[in-house]
Amino acid sequence: MSDVRRLTCIRCPRGCQLEAVVEGGSVALVTGNACPRGAAYAADEVCHPMRCVTTTVAVDGSPLDAVVSVRTPDDVPREKVTDVVAALSGVRLASPVHVGDVVLADVCGTGVNVVATREA
Repeated sequence: MSDVRRLTCIRCPRGCQLEAVVEGGSVALVTGNACPRGAAYAADEVCHPMRCVTTTVAVDGSPLDAVVSVRTPDDVPREKVTDVVAALSGVRLASPVHVGDVVLADVCGTGVNVVATREA
């Protein structure tokens, strides 16, 4: 039995409207893509969705703000996004913080670090 998933591709600015036919837990056919990246995106999104996480973390002693923006430079599995945000909710940094500083290494066992994206 097949299932059809409709997606909007985000791999380039075109935003192609994709239809992915899923059979047996994998993508059998993708239509609507204007380039090969769309087919790869549909397969990834249907079978193993990943997300970049961006949020803020508290900073003690910062002359600018009480928080600094942070992000995962690589994607994490979508089902771990809430866990990543929860892990960051208890983090407090000491000023100074620099762009690229690792805020939390190997967040939630994903192998991805969380890094600062601005100075504080």
